[in-house]
Amino acid sequence: MKSTALTLSLATALVLSLGACSKQDAPTTPAAATTTVAAISSSSYDKVAATGKGFTVGALMSAQAVYVLFDPQCPHCGHLWQSSIPLHSKVKFIWVPIAFNTGKSLSQAAALLSAANPAETMTAHEQSLLAGTGGMAASSPSDELVQTIKSNTQLLSSLGADSVPFIVAKNRRTGEIVSNNGAMDTDALAKLLGVD
Repeated sequence: MKSTALTLSLATALVLSLGACSKQDAPTTPAAATTTVAAISSSSYDKVAATGKGFTVGALMSAQAVYVLFDPQCPHCGHLWQSSIPLHSKVKFIWVPIAFNTGKSLSQAAALLSAANPAETMTAHEQSLLAGTGGMAASSPSDELVQTIKSNTQLLSSLGADSVPFIVAKNRRTGEIVSNNGAMDTDALAKLLGVD
């Protein structure tokens, strides 16, 4: 009985570590698996770089920019945030918040964008979210921030993606445009980005 419970717990953890939250799912309900997305072109990467509005953490002077589109209510995004922290000394991450709903996602996305210390705020938010307490409390956002989040959400759709976290980057070793839908552990993320 104990072995079956352990096996079930490990299987659940694996599904959660590979999953993503989609627009069709409630952001707090994990999808069963990652979503496959067609290869991202150089022009799509440039579009994200030019129009995605987010906050920057990590190696701010790095020439390698990694864009992560995420919903603040997505637990898989929280897992990806945690996986990215060990790479902050190597890579510049731009976290681009989207909102699949206008409830907590929108207000939390706006709060993260306007935070004085986004890395600290995001870490506290994701710890709260993953602990099951819903993340940070946030007030009603300004019209300007609402429009920014809506534009980011439309950007995600224009890339052909319908779930988060969604990563768009250039592999440091190859220069190839890479993308991934769903959470990853630190080693897999480093390999995707060419910094392993």
